[in-house]
Amino acid sequence: MLAALALLLAAPDAPQVSTSDGIVAGSAMPGASIFRGIPFAAPPTGDLRWKAPQPVTPWQGVRADKPDAPACLQNDYGWNRGDYLRSAEDCLTLDVRTPDVAGKRPVMVWIHGGSNRAGSARGTVQSRITDQGVVLVAVQYRLGIFGFLPHRGAAAETAGTAGNYGLMDQIAALKWVRANIAKFGGDPANVTIFGETAGSQDASLLLAAPQARGLFAKAILESGTPGFGMPFRPLAEALAIGDQADKLLDTGGSIAELRKRPAQALLAADLKLADASLFTNDYLWLRTTIDGAVLPRSPRDLLAMAPKRPVIIGSNRAEFGPGPGEADWPVVLAKTFGTNAARARAFYRLDDPARTDDPRLGPPELEYSTDWIFRCPAGRLADLLAGKGAPVWRYEFDAARDGGRTSHAAEIDYVLGTAHFAPDLQLQDYWVGFAKTGDPNRAGLPPWPRFDPQGQRHVLFDAAGVTPGGKLREPICSMLEAL
Repeated sequence: MLAALALLLAAPDAPQVSTSDGIVAGSAMPGASIFRGIPFAAPPTGDLRWKAPQPVTPWQGVRADKPDAPACLQNDYGWNRGDYLRSAEDCLTLDVRTPDVAGKRPVMVWIHGGSNRAGSARGTVQSRITDQGVVLVAVQYRLGIFGFLPHRGAAAETAGTAGNYGLMDQIAALKWVRANIAKFGGDPANVTIFGETAGSQDASLLLAAPQARGLFAKAILESGTPGFGMPFRPLAEALAIGDQADKLLDTGGSIAELRKRPAQALLAADLKLADASLFTNDYLWLRTTIDGAVLPRSPRDLLAMAPKRPVIIGSNRAEFGPGPGEADWPVVLAKTFGTNAARARAFYRLDDPARTDDPRLGPPELEYSTDWIFRCPAGRLADLLAGKGAPVWRYEFDAARDGGRTSHAAEIDYVLGTAHFAPDLQLQDYWVGFAKTGDPNRAGLPPWPRFDPQGQRHVLFDAAGVTPGGKLREPICSMLEAL
């Protein structure tokens, strides 16, 4: 008891920071302070559903650290059950981890994945990445039907624009960072956004979005690009999804009535919404909508016009896909490759009885899905950005802690994990070096050549270490046209 009392008395006081909306208290951790559940926008409830995020109402007194701040509302898909059980509409918060509230350090803002329909920022600030002299921020944003539904009634309120409210939330969070992060020891002029899957896609869309200009300096994209290789969704087509919601919830087309519907009814409707152009409606909120506001034009056009900013782009050797025998090859190849379907079938050796699965790439279904959803779009985006003179570094990741085949999101442990795993690929070191200088190369690390449209160089992170290479997956990627 005496020892416990001594430890309690020796514990540092909870740090406090005065933000533009009020004072927040944090929790002292070994070598850092963390602040969780800080609101950056008003609760998007009631009449604020399907509207741009609104300012926070300032508070009096000290707002306590909130380690159990709710995730944004989402359905239960199994893998996200913890977030589902603690989700709520009042969820527009962010977490901060800093080595010290004094100083001026690079800032890394994490945008979580989850298909834009699930997941949360929870636990991100437990990462010891801040030991390397950066400030870490993790943001939350509206998901699924609450974050990405385009509705005619909402469009009528905003001069014909609708959808992508989750992206608007991310922009609002970046504005909060610009206004407040200096008080947490961060440099608002040196902000790097990074994320995985949907978080990576959203980061790439923020590179394109005119509203996000000036809010960050660099981006790291882990397994996600605009639309994931799917054609962009025009607003007229997107509004038909809102029509489906009206029919399911019997609103008569009224946005006011839709805003009155219980959250659980909206979540149930979300599971029934469909996009006939997709193989699976799991990708419903990943297909990018050209909403007219955040994305006033095609992301491809917007990226071509956007400022030149340093970017890391990559994907994993094997991501995810249907199981063996689950792909309807004539349908999926025709839909993905069009007139190149026969050439693609030959590339994957689908008619070769002697074909064996590559131990690293997996069966043809996994190869195909990784190519068209992740690897090839990453190359297209790298080519587009580097072609206009932006500094770009590309990677492929092929490692797993158990030594087996890699998988979707396997690199996150290496980037944000509290320990290095065998092989020690030093991803975190490269990521931090990039956040600090705009170039991932640091003293003591194997060199990472810059990507250029001619050589299209990349590095492979695998059991052999860090190995430079040239073009990835030709000729199959040259058969795909979409970003």
